[in-house]
Amino acid sequence: MRVLFERTRGLTSKPFHYCPGCTHGIIHRLVAEVLVELDVLEKTVGVCPVGCAVFAYDYFNCDMIEAAHGRAPAVATGVKRVLPDRVVFTYQGDGDLAAIGTAEIVHAAARGEKITTIFVNNAIYGMTGGQMAPTTLLGQKTTTTPFGRRAEEAGYPLRVAEMLATIEGAAYVARVAVNSPKNVIQAKRVIRRAFEVQLAGLGFSLVEVLSTCPTNWGMSPPEALRWLEEKMIPVYPLGEFKVPRKEEKHA
Repeated sequence: MRVLFERTRGLTSKPFHYCPGCTHGIIHRLVAEVLVELDVLEKTVGVCPVGCAVFAYDYFNCDMIEAAHGRAPAVATGVKRVLPDRVVFTYQGDGDLAAIGTAEIVHAAARGEKITTIFVNNAIYGMTGGQMAPTTLLGQKTTTTPFGRRAEEAGYPLRVAEMLATIEGAAYVARVAVNSPKNVIQAKRVIRRAFEVQLAGLGFSLVEVLSTCPTNWGMSPPEALRWLEEKMIPVYPLGEFKVPRKEEKHA
């Protein structure tokens, strides 16, 4: 019998620990499938964040390193510079990357580090109890904004993809979502392109992935998918914000 679908060898057999309806598992699978299809799994090094994906080293079937909170781009920079033939990626959430790790991601992009970042944006701190994140929407209720985020007190949501796309060393920056089959298919194409940019030595690449957090959003999984579609995408539009040209290759 012909096999139409099976578990990718890019993932281990360990069951995910994520909450029901969380889309981290989908994103893990897309990254793992891309690494296998590009035939780079055996020479890939991933860097885990502090956050809901802190145990990512249990799931990706490649070499993995655990970084301190927010420092994954710095760790990845060291790995890539010492082992330039490796494919190096960081997997980070919005609290890890867009709060404590803002300096690391901005300067990794500014230096044009030849690494790939998978940035998961669920607009909240998932692991630590649902506090406001830099990406929390205006009016969104969290444990630290029980009446909704107000710009006067907490500022505005940080649009990471748009910000990094202005940096010269960033070669490829895009935003995708995994809330529907169509968007999942497109997300995989974009993630593949980000790794292809690294393989071509063109510079820094980042894919922001809009994700759900039903537990901390206080919603059922179907409600969370609808909320992402109706509330998050208007604030964080999908698309490619920076696409490399061959003549922009960084030495």
